[in-house]
Amino acid sequence: MPAMYGTRPGIHATRHVTSEWLHRGSVFTVILLFVNLFAGALRLHAQNVIFLEHGKIEFEKKVNLYADLDEDDSWSEVEKRAMPKFKSTYFDLLFSGEKTLYRPGRENTDNNKLYGLKVAQDNVVFSQLDSSKSISQKNVFEELFLVKDSTRRIQWKITDESRVVAGFSCRRANAIVMDSVYVVAFYTDDIVTPGGPESFSGLPGMILGVSLPHQHMSWFATRVENTEVSAADLRIPGKGKKISNAELKAMLKDRMKDWGKFAQRSMEAVML
Repeated sequence: MPAMYGTRPGIHATRHVTSEWLHRGSVFTVILLFVNLFAGALRLHAQNVIFLEHGKIEFEKKVNLYADLDEDDSWSEVEKRAMPKFKSTYFDLLFSGEKTLYRPGRENTDNNKLYGLKVAQDNVVFSQLDSSKSISQKNVFEELFLVKDSTRRIQWKITDESRVVAGFSCRRANAIVMDSVYVVAFYTDDIVTPGGPESFSGLPGMILGVSLPHQHMSWFATRVENTEVSAADLRIPGKGKKISNAELKAMLKDRMKDWGKFAQRSMEAVML
């Protein structure tokens, strides 16, 4: 019988091809399933993101007390043994829309054991961010001042660095204020109010962390509460001798002209 050419593939070859196509189809199906699940998760996350427009933030202000001591002074070693390295005070920042109120928060009883001048411990700062207005109540060396001025204009440089503060993903920004004070801030755009502790503001979101490395001082949020804030809660401070920032600075320079290096530290603490 003559040989036959062009015959059909055998049954084993057919099964092999079919199995290969089934395998490819399964892999494609699995990949497609994962893509759909991932896309669904992204949509769900986007739906669940909450952009806070009002609430309350607690800040811990931390100061390195050892940094103010003279390293070459033998008495400093005695002082270090008698006091903690860091001093922590707490402040609350209420915010609603374009308004913020920074004020003293819960008491830290450990501070009752400390002595010395208490600078910027009782500051109350109201900010109307959309009109760049600020009213601050400051107790400066036992004298109460009401500082009415514009909010501080800060030339921020936003970086790619990020960290989590009080559960919020934050982005880093750097700046120089008061001519020489280097500032590191961390802000989140999940809170739309562009404010922050003390006089720090001007970023596209709420500042939850501030560090002044050379002043050995920082403010970081410990918790954020999504709570209603009424107009009464954002009460503008009204007590104290009315003065501008420029006038306050000039007065301090005159009063502290014989204070040596302590004058600069005190000036920064008051004016920040």
